[in-house]
Amino acid sequence: MKRNTTTEPKGDPTTEQKILAAAEELFLEKGYALASTVEIARRAGCNQALVHYYFRTKEKLFDAIFAQKVRQFVEGLTKLDDEGLTFEQALTRIAQSHFDILASQPRLPFLIFNELTTNPARIEALRAMLFNTLDLRPVMRMQTLLDEEIRKGNVRPTTMMDISMTMASLNVMTFLARPIIGGVMQIPDEDYQELIEHRRKENVAIILRSLRP
Repeated sequence: MKRNTTTEPKGDPTTEQKILAAAEELFLEKGYALASTVEIARRAGCNQALVHYYFRTKEKLFDAIFAQKVRQFVEGLTKLDDEGLTFEQALTRIAQSHFDILASQPRLPFLIFNELTTNPARIEALRAMLFNTLDLRPVMRMQTLLDEEIRKGNVRPTTMMDISMTMASLNVMTFLARPIIGGVMQIPDEDYQELIEHRRKENVAIILRSLRP
């Protein structure tokens, strides 16, 4: 007998997580506008009423996922777990960590930039969320390490903001360019994966070279 999903416990955290997972997949695949709560419910294996029960509206569901994805993107540029690293080692680890986040979710840059450009109202909410909850201590530590390298003459005068923008530009472009590289240039998937691994190393090398005095 087919299970009647309307009788599922509404407080079941498993159902809520399934809805979040399904919505995340669809938002990344299609963006906010083209993903529907009907399709989200179908992929989550529940009915549409439960989607609205847990998240009220598609907008609120998207906001929860979008905030999480932007946090992942930004934290990839700031996260530093090991405080015993040199500046170059720490910068390499941050650059590779950020690259790996994008490699695991290659549609993430499309989602973020599309929503921020088509819905400017998200920017203010995003700014408040990041500045109220983001741990900026790793950024401050990296700036301290950078200032010391500049003082020693090992690195040209610059800021972590400039370095982070260069890092984000290099890493993001690797994945934004995939439709051109993979489709127009007709590069096979296996060759594209080799290119991705090459860019992971090359992007770090470019950043480090750009810092030479």
